[in-house]
Amino acid sequence: MPALIKTKYSGTITHLGYMPTLSDGTVTSHAVDQMAMDFGGYDKDAHYGLTRPSCSRVTQQYPKGTDIRNTRQVSILSANEMAEIAADLGLEALDPLWLGATIVIDGIPDFSHIPPSSRLQCERTGLTLTVDMQNRPCHVVAKTIEEAEPGHGKTFKSAANGKRGVTAWVERIGEIQVGDQLTLHVPDQRAWAP
Repeated sequence: MPALIKTKYSGTITHLGYMPTLSDGTVTSHAVDQMAMDFGGYDKDAHYGLTRPSCSRVTQQYPKGTDIRNTRQVSILSANEMAEIAADLGLEALDPLWLGATIVIDGIPDFSHIPPSSRLQCERTGLTLTVDMQNRPCHVVAKTIEEAEPGHGKTFKSAANGKRGVTAWVERIGEIQVGDQLTLHVPDQRAWAP
């Protein structure tokens, strides 16, 4: 019996990008038309690697700086949710480079709430990303937006709450490019109801 169910939902990749370094200041990203990913992610990205030092997101599990499995290799956002955030900020659009997005996709509804452990599989190449969990809005992105569009970045964290996309890691290596379709596969289980 399959553990993952292929859904009718696919998203079109509208943006690919990477951050060469991590910063506490502002986000500095670069757009690309295609990228090849291995089991560490995209090798030019600062989030590349099989492991990473733990951060503030997991301090209830590990002391900060503990070497843990890197489930945050890729940041995936929804074009629709980005448009909603932009509207809330009073902007025409949000530049994916301000958000440090690895992938922006269009076409999967309520994207930031897809179940953890879902798969996004490229129809053309088979590259498969496993969703870890919903991403959280961050102050570095807010600073980046504020620098680019003064007066519009300060409320990013509240505007982006529940719309910041998901983080993921590479389960099957391969190449993707702008225009590719990623099909959503979800775990075959009911929602947890303690």
